[in-house]
Amino acid sequence: MIYIKTPQEIEAMQPPCTLASQTLGELAKWIKPGVTTNRLEAIAREFIRDNGGNPACLGYAGFPAAVCWEVNETVVHGFPSNYTLRDGDILGTDIVVEINGFNGDMCYTFPVGEISPEVKALCTTTKEALYKGIEAAKEGNRIGDISNVIQTYCEARGYTVVREMCGHGIGRKMHEDPEVPNYGKKSTGPILRNGMCIAIEPMINLGSRHVIIEKDGWTCRTRDRKPSAHYEHTIAIHGNTPRILTTFSYIEEALQERYI
Repeated sequence: MIYIKTPQEIEAMQPPCTLASQTLGELAKWIKPGVTTNRLEAIAREFIRDNGGNPACLGYAGFPAAVCWEVNETVVHGFPSNYTLRDGDILGTDIVVEINGFNGDMCYTFPVGEISPEVKALCTTTKEALYKGIEAAKEGNRIGDISNVIQTYCEARGYTVVREMCGHGIGRKMHEDPEVPNYGKKSTGPILRNGMCIAIEPMINLGSRHVIIEKDGWTCRTRDRKPSAHYEHTIAIHGNTPRILTTFSYIEEALQERYI
């Protein structure tokens, strides 16, 4: 069942979306070679709680962390560990924050030090595809219009689209209807209506689209162990101009300050 949010409910989603954005902005200050994902996990938990939020992923269906840590070939749902980040890695940070019964979901893939031109191009294309998908998220369009533009944009540039994982509706629950795949046909799927809130999240691979789930039952990685990039925003359908509830501005500000 697809839940159409009232204007008041959409306003209630803004605080968790903002805090999720601020949390990734805080992590941006710490992500560098020599830091473990366990250390970053502790920073994220503390920041969320100190600012009045709850780390919604922590304990969700048994998931053991506040953030899904996606190092290199990990597509999604990776655990924090004592892995020490190295120059040339990429690190996806998928996070959900809950405040007063509403959720905000987002992801950003960070470069760790200097990454290869090939991987940088993958990340750039995936981020661009996210915004192409958002542009298609207009009242009267269908979910397939979002899916198709993401798929065609990435595949035209030589990348592959993960099909086993997808975006989703969001609100009082972390995952609501409808599913938002990153591949599909135009003019198919549910109609987008004002008040729908969805998380759009391209997961794009440098090599094959095929993935496997590790023995922990959660960690999804590319079968060929080539890198995967992942970017995500929570948005609300609002006529021809979707409202983006999360933002990368805190991340961009932190990264700019680091490299000045």
